[in-house]
Amino acid sequence: MKAFTVHKGLVAPMDRANVDTDMIIPKQFLKSIKRSGFGPNLFDELRYLDEGAPGQDCTNRPLNPDFPLNWSRYQGASVLLCRENFGCGSSREHAPWALDDYGFRAVIAPSFADIFFTNCFKNGLLPIVLEENIVDKLFEEAEENEGYELSVDLSRQVVVTPSGEELSFSVDEFSKHCLLEGLDEIGLTLNEVDSIRAYEAAREKDTPWLFGAIK
Repeated sequence: MKAFTVHKGLVAPMDRANVDTDMIIPKQFLKSIKRSGFGPNLFDELRYLDEGAPGQDCTNRPLNPDFPLNWSRYQGASVLLCRENFGCGSSREHAPWALDDYGFRAVIAPSFADIFFTNCFKNGLLPIVLEENIVDKLFEEAEENEGYELSVDLSRQVVVTPSGEELSFSVDEFSKHCLLEGLDEIGLTLNEVDSIRAYEAAREKDTPWLFGAIK
């Protein structure tokens, strides 16, 4: 998993509330569990004018001209600005996979659905909760200023605006540690590999008949 320390990136606005995970990555793309390749289908039903299918080449699909991520000013965005209850609906982990594969490193909103919020941390994506009035202000600044960028410092737990204003956010220590170190659940387990091997060796010595039965 990619570590997250400090990230500065272009902001793209998603100005609608209650964006569910099916809107983030529609159900027909859930057949794959590779964690990659979902970026072209992020927000598929909003982004394109036709219906997408797994494995389809999206290069020449008709784009929805009213969808902000299709606008030239937001190409290359890596910070997504959202409204309340982002990531609601089903618990599909494909939603943060698609956001990450597209290129987003942080998502800012007044609130997130609980499971989506947790899944973001497990996949190297930083979800940031800010007060609604602050998010309103960020939307205004992003829409008024082309090329609007925010800097996110996870260690200090602040979002820094172009004017230098620092907006503090909360994050639990365990999730913060995992993101800073780039550790998912597999990585955390592998950190304890010596202890696991020692336990298995002791276990085999104490109960050799169990191990003999499975070899």
